Amino acid sequence: MGIVSCGALAREILHLQKQLGGDHWQLKFLPAALHNRPIDIPAAVDEALAELAPQCDQLLVGYADCGTAGKLDPVIEKYGATRLEGAHCYAFFLGLDEFDVVHDLEPGTFYLTDYLVRQFDTLVFKSLGLDRHPELRDAYFGNYTRLMYLRQSNDAKLNEKALHAAMRLGLRLEIRDTGYGELEPFLNKVS
Repeated sequence: MGIVSCGALAREILHLQKQLGGDHWQLKFLPAALHNRPIDIPAAVDEALAELAPQCDQLLVGYADCGTAGKLDPVIEKYGATRLEGAHCYAFFLGLDEFDVVHDLEPGTFYLTDYLVRQFDTLVFKSLGLDRHPELRDAYFGNYTRLMYLRQSNDAKLNEKALHAAMRLGLRLEIRDTGYGELEPFLNKVS
């Protein structure tokens, strides 16, 4: 089995590989930075699937739609692969139906996963220029009311980093324990 995945899921997939006995999995992780230009995700996934397809009888893609506006799906179909359902990792970590309920109740929610908590300074704070221009906080986050940390692991350091991130953005913190959400059954049914 071949798996092409976003690098933001590498830690979780490697853990599940051990847990589910996926010694036969061939893994290819793509840079998480592709999310900064989702238009580039389909081509990167296409290239990675082309490398794995000749060697693998089954192909999985560790991406949801991830901002590709449906452009990832033809790539998935081209190789007969299967991808994670949903619009993004927040939905498959929380569960598609649960995400819809949570988001509809409070649309002004900014979401973080374990990966994004670890990389908050680099991927959010600095990349948005908030380290140099704190006055931009209101422009970016003025309509948000909470930061929801979708927690895959209960790590005291990550909890503290999530709280610090919420305080820096002026948002209240809510933590939801998701574990691996729909990622684990996705990999389990094919392992």
